[in-house]
Amino acid sequence: MKIAIVSGKDEGPTKLNAFDNALSDAGIGDVNLIKVSSMLAGNAEIVKLPELSPGAMVNCVLAEITSDVSGEVITATVAVAIGEKLGCVVETTGRNKNPDEIISEAKEMVTYMMDRRGEEIKNLIVETSTTTVRKTASVISCVVYITDE
Repeated sequence: MKIAIVSGKDEGPTKLNAFDNALSDAGIGDVNLIKVSSMLAGNAEIVKLPELSPGAMVNCVLAEITSDVSGEVITATVAVAIGEKLGCVVETTGRNKNPDEIISEAKEMVTYMMDRRGEEIKNLIVETSTTTVRKTASVISCVVYITDE
């Protein structure tokens, strides 16, 4: 199993446009994202995001938050824990919260998930995106499941 971990942030004239722009900033704006739950195969390989075919159906775990409250700080985070037999992903977001606290929460949640399954973490990766809203902004962090098609 191969995954890419990406993040993006941007502003736009509407919430939808800000979200679309954040997806494009992350390199996943021209595909159809299919949200899946949080499980990975063991020893999942993390790769650079390849060029994706426009309109492709792409599985992902997506953390996203959008706001039109000027001055609000928004953060989206994914945490990926990979073990020998399996891996887990968590996604979380926050408003006006210290990004370090959100990262810490994500690490705690994914560590719990792995411990609950009796799986030792071999690799723990956190990807976060944060911004202060000017007018209308969106941030995303995403685990993209890569197929060899």
